[in-house]
Amino acid sequence: MRTTRRTFVQASLAATAAATLLPVSLRAQQGSPTRRAIPSTREEMPIVGLGTWITFNVGNDRALRDECANVMAAFFESGGRMIDSSPMYGSSQPVVGYGHQKLGRPPALFSAEKVWTSSATAGPAQIEQSRRFWGVPKFDLVQVHNLLAWKAHLQTLLQMKAAGTVRYVGITTSEGRRHDLVEQIMRSEPIDFVQFSYNVVDREAETRLLPLAAERGIAVIVNRPFRQGALTNRLKNKPLPEWAAELGVSSWAQLMLKFILSHPAVTVAIPATTRVDHVRENLSAAAGPLPDPAMRQRISAHVQAL
Repeated sequence: MRTTRRTFVQASLAATAAATLLPVSLRAQQGSPTRRAIPSTREEMPIVGLGTWITFNVGNDRALRDECANVMAAFFESGGRMIDSSPMYGSSQPVVGYGHQKLGRPPALFSAEKVWTSSATAGPAQIEQSRRFWGVPKFDLVQVHNLLAWKAHLQTLLQMKAAGTVRYVGITTSEGRRHDLVEQIMRSEPIDFVQFSYNVVDREAETRLLPLAAERGIAVIVNRPFRQGALTNRLKNKPLPEWAAELGVSSWAQLMLKFILSHPAVTVAIPATTRVDHVRENLSAAAGPLPDPAMRQRISAHVQAL
């Protein structure tokens, strides 16, 4: 896998070199992904971000770190902003920091990080270590990862927000776990963001969490949009349905992303990738028409039938 990634990126460098030499502020103007407002402030956010789970966990391998930096360059070039990571993700945090520095610290970056420790008192030190890994003055968003020690950490984050050392606070879960507790926190705590899994086959969030987020004015980050690649792998040899052309898509990934992004309560989806072409493809899903409710049902039924 690593050899394939290195070969791919080396082949892509000639095509991307001219673009990556441009200032990020200029490169971002070349793409115009759809944006949605963060409800608590009305700050607008491109609706496709970049996850780093597994894909950026490449250790100190310089060639692989450079590949991740190239993915970040293509992400910003295509108009992206939010990059999401966690202390749980191995070396992903310092790898993001490496790419951030190599690209000249793009001002477009919206840094989304997490606190992940069972120790209530260890949260501030972990957040500070994460900040040093990223090389940012402060995080835009810090989330309590998978609700671990959530009461203590959320209080820490709310204090940091009040002090101006973080802009937004939130909570996360994944794979459909602990939705009852997520709902409870959404109803009772002043969070800005909630992150959970939602995709064309995992639709439990539609019944409670997505409507509640809209009601409470909480921004939604969607993780596992492709079930960690399982959906795209399952569909890669299947032809797209002819009606997919109505949405201007050219891949299953784009079709499935458009399904997610068309839900009005979703603020941003964060697919992870190791490939420059895939990050551009993902950002392209944020442009052009989004499916209406009838088309959403058609997409979901078609994918589940395959």
